[in-house]
Amino acid sequence: MKALSWWLMLVGSLRLVSVWFGFFDIWALRLVVFSKSPKHQKDLGVYTSNVELYSLILVVACIVTEVHGRTFGVWTLLTCTLCYLCAFNLDNKPLYLATFLSFIYALGHFLTEYLIYHTMAVANLSTVGFFAGTSIIWMLLQWNSHQPHAVLKSE
Repeated sequence: MKALSWWLMLVGSLRLVSVWFGFFDIWALRLVVFSKSPKHQKDLGVYTSNVELYSLILVVACIVTEVHGRTFGVWTLLTCTLCYLCAFNLDNKPLYLATFLSFIYALGHFLTEYLIYHTMAVANLSTVGFFAGTSIIWMLLQWNSHQPHAVLKSE
């Protein structure tokens, strides 16, 4: 098994944690992944009273609902599935492309959440950026290296 396959299985396994958050621990998704929600609120660490902190948690709970969490979970489960399928089928060009694009889409999504909507902290973006960026670069570098080679028959 090639190193890229092991990497894709690692990334797929780590994505399962996000699937868990989306389906079963929505508070972790709200406060860890989208920790900067809502856009115009103070940072979590500067609240002077529990009432202010509680009101922020309520607003964040309204922004990232349970339906959003489950949608995030299903989307992440799909990308996890792509990672595993691609890890075992690196020579399948359409699957390779779909997996590659899933990293592009994920990175693009989280970049817009950080840069435009201001719902993510830079630490969360850097974690996503590390895994998605490494995967994008690695898959680009090995784009055609997993194709089966034609065997020439001599007559």
